[in-house]
Amino acid sequence: MTGRTVIAFIMLALALVAAPARAHKPSDSYLALKVAGQQVDGQWDIALRDLDFALNLDQNGDGELTWDEIRSQHEAIATYALARLALTSGAALCPIVAGEQLIDNHTDGAYTVLRFRATCPAGGAALGVSYRLFADLDPQHKGLVKLEHEGATSTAIFSPEAARKELLLRAPGKFTQFLDYVRHGVWHIWIGFDHILFLLALLLPAVMAPIAMKEAQTLRAAFIDVLKVVTAFTLAHSLTLTLAGLGVLSLPSRWVESTIAASVLLAAVNNIVPLFRGRRPLAAFVFGLIHGFGFAGVLADLGLPQGSLVLSLAGFNVGVELGQLAIVALFLPLAFLTRRTWFYRQLMTTGSVVIALIAAVWLFERVFDMKLLPV
Repeated sequence: MTGRTVIAFIMLALALVAAPARAHKPSDSYLALKVAGQQVDGQWDIALRDLDFALNLDQNGDGELTWDEIRSQHEAIATYALARLALTSGAALCPIVAGEQLIDNHTDGAYTVLRFRATCPAGGAALGVSYRLFADLDPQHKGLVKLEHEGATSTAIFSPEAARKELLLRAPGKFTQFLDYVRHGVWHIWIGFDHILFLLALLLPAVMAPIAMKEAQTLRAAFIDVLKVVTAFTLAHSLTLTLAGLGVLSLPSRWVESTIAASVLLAAVNNIVPLFRGRRPLAAFVFGLIHGFGFAGVLADLGLPQGSLVLSLAGFNVGVELGQLAIVALFLPLAFLTRRTWFYRQLMTTGSVVIALIAAVWLFERVFDMKLLPV
């Protein structure tokens, strides 16, 4: 692999990360289904920014959604969403009737909360779910579904490529449930762009030898440096994720999200003006404690089955670590191969400035609860 090829590959990878980074995370919705006999009660949290793109909710075009604008479109929202959801029991369709709509705030913005009820002609061993929300508009959209039945909880992720699933009403096996939450953990570290940018900003100096050292940086030395940072980050966020997931400790989500944005900003500035001075692992640990609460906020949206609370929490944590390791495994060899190039020097400076600017916008938005970016 030539140096130019490696550089082009890294630039492509950064473009893929940076493009959606402005939006904090890609499009998700949260669908909760509670089955009792032939009745299914549902609650569907859908991001208003996504609905605005699909239905043009901002009728006066001023860039701000008001309660009156949203309320006047309740029928259109329900019609649009429920036309893209189908529930079945066996071969029989379960008719869905829309209920009330509310507004709720998630960590990435305001969501409409659509409640509905469905009645299945006959009870069965599984509930069929066909999910096509935004499939024609956003191929990256994911639907995170939680099904409750007689105290048992199961989860699933829907996408345009996996739009139909049969969700068993009986409690899933422990191993199946564990794997479900592993998948959730992997997915959420990959869409947690603030977490990714924090980690990458801390790792950028790993392949650069200190100025005082005359010998070139070795891959082994770079690996040890990366290992220290990643281990510190992992230990910290695993600790607080576990405590928050078990309900032992909690912090206000706005404070958590603001501090996460500040951590990205400081990690990027450190690559331009040394702030941590050789203590990047310590910084990774300190800020990793806060990032753990951020992961816990995502997990709260999914819900944890009380019958296997610890196992599901462990699965989600394992998924986060696997997703994180995949990012590091891609970053380290490519960074090491390009460490002496003009591109990598620009990445350390200009790239860090770009990350710092994005993080500064996130910080302002989260502290003052305002939107600066048109997403």
